[in-house]
Amino acid sequence: MASLPPTLAFCGEVDSEQSMRSVKSVSGRTTMKDVADYANVSISTVSYVLNGNGPVSQARKKSVEQAIKALNYIPNESARGLKLQVSSTIGLVVPGLENQFFSVLARGVVQAASAKNRLVVFCSAETSEEAEYGIARLLSSKRVDGVIYESDFQESRESLLELQSLGPVVLVDERIPGIDLPAVVADGRRGARDIATHMINLGHRKISCVTGPDGHWTAEQRLAGYREGLALGGVHPDTMEVIAGDYRMNSGYEAAKLLLLRPKSDRPTVLMCSNDLMAIGALEFCRAEGIVVPRDVSITGFDDIPIANLLTPRLTTASQPALDMGKEAADLLIKLIDGEIESSVRSPYPVDLVVRDSTAEPLS
Repeated sequence: MASLPPTLAFCGEVDSEQSMRSVKSVSGRTTMKDVADYANVSISTVSYVLNGNGPVSQARKKSVEQAIKALNYIPNESARGLKLQVSSTIGLVVPGLENQFFSVLARGVVQAASAKNRLVVFCSAETSEEAEYGIARLLSSKRVDGVIYESDFQESRESLLELQSLGPVVLVDERIPGIDLPAVVADGRRGARDIATHMINLGHRKISCVTGPDGHWTAEQRLAGYREGLALGGVHPDTMEVIAGDYRMNSGYEAAKLLLLRPKSDRPTVLMCSNDLMAIGALEFCRAEGIVVPRDVSITGFDDIPIANLLTPRLTTASQPALDMGKEAADLLIKLIDGEIESSVRSPYPVDLVVRDSTAEPLS
């Protein structure tokens, strides 16, 4: 069986019958419904005949075949191919695609899933917990066989309980205290520690940090890593000013505004941001205010999204292997769905420090 091309169905899987029904309205061609009406049978009977399966009598099969010939009906082979080749459907729920980390991760999921003839139903839950729960209900209606899941919302777990009722759930880039689920994660704590250590080695002592959402596992891991790096470098962690962010660009912009509009004597010399989007927001503020990076302040990110190496200045960050994490999450979920394994404990992916142009020694 040939592998599917990388395919994402956004908040809804491809329905071959619905696709074929819609052909006539778009192109004027005969549809499956036309064939069914002509043969005086149901659409599902026409589908059974076309696909070569299902309980169809010889008389009805002959009627359908005559209708197909009379109407010169040409099936939508791409939609039929999806239905025939897909052995199951998996869901992917992420906070949104503003962050390129999730775009790359989704590409890894699709690559691994399509190689195993699975369709990926992609859903973005970036607005509210209520919206996320609605997405969980939508996936239930689509009858997905399992879900790869990451959320920005840590308080409510109704959506996760809904997803667990569908089949296996694999967490990616997060863990949830008190809920034992297989997870594919990176060693964010080590990555943040390496960033802080690097800044200490450059001579920085006036250090601020912009964290991720409160209660978010990755945010807590990275903050812990920053504090460990300071302590190992002989700087008391409590001297680091911490500003709460939300992993979005605007929160980095606002944090930089709060920290860098102070008198120079009160400003930090480095701003460590817990993801690249917030670091980009901080860079945008500095550009708007004429603050030169890294001469006036060093800025670091986390994730190493594709644009990080294209910024001016290029961003110092910690690199997470998003593509590989997506592939492993899909492989793990498919094995759970197929019953090849019952559970899994995976070692965290290593996170590498990537030093670029946005950091330098502080001015004396």
